[in-house]
Amino acid sequence: MKLTNTKNMLLDAQKRHYAVPAFNIHNLETFQVVVEVCEEMRSPAILAATPSTVKYADKDYLIALTGTAMEKITVPIAFHLDHYENVKDIKEIIAAGCRSVMIDASKFPLEQNIATVKDVVDFAHFCGASVEAELGTLVGIEDDLIIDEKDSLYTNPNEAVKFAEATGIDTLAVAIGTAHGLYKGTPKLDFDRLLAIRQEVSIPLVLHGASDVPDALVKKAISLGICKVNVATDLKIPFSNAIKQFFKENPLANDPRKYLTPAKEAMKVVVQHKIEVCGSADRY
Repeated sequence: MKLTNTKNMLLDAQKRHYAVPAFNIHNLETFQVVVEVCEEMRSPAILAATPSTVKYADKDYLIALTGTAMEKITVPIAFHLDHYENVKDIKEIIAAGCRSVMIDASKFPLEQNIATVKDVVDFAHFCGASVEAELGTLVGIEDDLIIDEKDSLYTNPNEAVKFAEATGIDTLAVAIGTAHGLYKGTPKLDFDRLLAIRQEVSIPLVLHGASDVPDALVKKAISLGICKVNVATDLKIPFSNAIKQFFKENPLANDPRKYLTPAKEAMKVVVQHKIEVCGSADRY
């Protein structure tokens, strides 16, 4: 089965005022948890993979897993490349069958960002793939991507209009105060900025760095126009903690099926909760 892009999925979320959760997966087990929970809760979902995840798990396996899942379940899901900076790699994975990508050229000046993103958009749209891009940058760590606090910039609403129109992107990731990884204190989101962007930009908006953000803040961001919410760190911590606890209680264990099962159960609870926060349950 051919993979689908995320355009219609996110337009539906925009129309019906909820957000599609984008869960970062890393292996078969994390993939299974997301797919199974989404089917149980009747929620659409995006399975996101960073460059390091694709390198670890291999793009062909990930694409095949998504295709298999699409045949087994009835809710919409999509495989998505998250925070890719290498244009050549993006084009190769689109050619291999991926239909949803993020090109992150946010570290470049505006005009260079536009030119880089436009190159990807032209290729992706020709192949039937949707494209997400970012304007402004988030502080923190996302796998191999590290952004220092001094380099973080909020999205300028006026530049966002120019950026969206000039590139032809399908979704825009905005920087309004979230960060990758865990927060040093309580995050402060610039909702006035988000509202200004929403009023000027018509395409779906994306919130990166939603792990460790209080539910109330995420829900408010969704009410102001966020249509896709990225979750990564909040999934990895319970998964790994459950494995650590299993070996603490069973130091001689060696069967992956035994120690990965409680990890999956721990992650499942978080996926269920994030779906409720996004308001995406029972949408299909």
